[in-house]
Amino acid sequence: MSNTYDAFVERLHELSDINHAQGLMSWDQETYMPPRGAPMRARAMGTLAGLYHERLTAPELVALVADLKDAELTGDAVVNVREIDHQQSRSLKLPKELVIELSQTESLGHEAWIEAREKSDFALFQLWLEKIVALKKEVAERVGYEGAMYNALLDEYEPYARAEEIAPVFAQLKEQLVSLVEQIAATGRYPARGVLDQEYPIKQQELLGQQVLADMGFDLEAGRLDLAVHPFCAGTSRDDVRLTTRYSADWLPGSLFGTIHEAGHGLYEQGLPADAIGTPAGASVSLGIHESQSRLWENMVGRSKAFWTHYLPKLQVLFPQQLSAVGLDAFYAAVNQVEPSLIRVEADEVTYNLHILLRFELECDLIEGRVAVAELPEVWNERLEQYLGIRPPNDALGVLQDTHWSCGLLGYFPTYTLGNLYAAQFFHQAHQDLPDLEAQIAQGAFGPLKTWLNEKIHARGARATASELVEEVTGAKLSADYFIDYLWEKFGALYGLSR
Repeated sequence: MSNTYDAFVERLHELSDINHAQGLMSWDQETYMPPRGAPMRARAMGTLAGLYHERLTAPELVALVADLKDAELTGDAVVNVREIDHQQSRSLKLPKELVIELSQTESLGHEAWIEAREKSDFALFQLWLEKIVALKKEVAERVGYEGAMYNALLDEYEPYARAEEIAPVFAQLKEQLVSLVEQIAATGRYPARGVLDQEYPIKQQELLGQQVLADMGFDLEAGRLDLAVHPFCAGTSRDDVRLTTRYSADWLPGSLFGTIHEAGHGLYEQGLPADAIGTPAGASVSLGIHESQSRLWENMVGRSKAFWTHYLPKLQVLFPQQLSAVGLDAFYAAVNQVEPSLIRVEADEVTYNLHILLRFELECDLIEGRVAVAELPEVWNERLEQYLGIRPPNDALGVLQDTHWSCGLLGYFPTYTLGNLYAAQFFHQAHQDLPDLEAQIAQGAFGPLKTWLNEKIHARGARATASELVEEVTGAKLSADYFIDYLWEKFGALYGLSR
């Protein structure tokens, strides 16, 4: 059996190498590729997608998986065979031609989205999105699903999750959030105004971002930070993690918290088990768990009073004219201002998930045929106004703001809210295990928390499912109560509200 498993692992490494190349080419397309490189990049990405599909579904690997499923396996071998069987059974139902067509359509559609966003004209992207939605529906029909068709797409990003199960949780969360937003709005307090919307030179913002990255423990010998229209983290391997951010001279939080957020993803990638590189056991559990790491660092650490006890004096050195007269309480209130905004990635902790619920609902409606692509701009605007009381003045600030749909990532958005729920439950447990955590953060000592996350979550790779990992780390099943309690405790105190 050892020879069979060794041959199986050799093929896994080939698949990993193709993924590595795809990740690097995708990162380059977002950062350094010249505009005229798009057609050839689309063809190359399509070729790699087809090659991956071909290798994954090759008769030799299918036979190896079949043999190993009946073998007595232990440890990582169980995980690797389970995960490849899951991927393979799905991919065997997809013809290579469909995989290539989808990859090429997404690559060209992404370029169309960039132009449409720049010109704030949804019509320039509409045809491509219609093609992408049609192809994703074909994928869902071919791979099969139970319940909603959307489940076939959600499974790609949050394995074993179902729309029917998360929709009620999201509805409960939505009810709580709308109530909290309304109460905060009634206070009429906007502490960020006049503090964060000043002119913050980009050069100093870059220095700040680099310092925070280093303090968090992100290894710049195994990663880098670049610019992109839409910030992201591309982990081609645990030793080559590419982060991106963006800067705005008149809004400091955009780059600062964006960098912390992506660094949270990066720390997860760099913390994956070294002894399982190139195999499913050495990969992240799910996108929801991945998002929990970025949201935990960005909000629960980065927007905490303890964090700014340490960093506000450093900011005052970098930006003396803007912040020398701003005290800790005022700055802490400013970075936690709650105010409905048009842009998801710039939303505060309280309103952010309402942006996700909007997208989740629209994706379900698109896939189930309740909303047509052509209707998206108007339906988007109507629902955003219903949830947050604001209406986008143009497509760029509305339906075109996210890159996800242009890349075919339908089913991805719910993982953001799941990530917030996971993060709150993990952070609650971290406080139980590290009683001095707040004091450590206030001293800029992030090592204990990073080590805790490394040991409890990162180093586990995909050796447990998301639900298993949450229960393993916290001793309880996933619950929205931790996140709701966290929000009320924090923002109730900031805005003088009682639950």
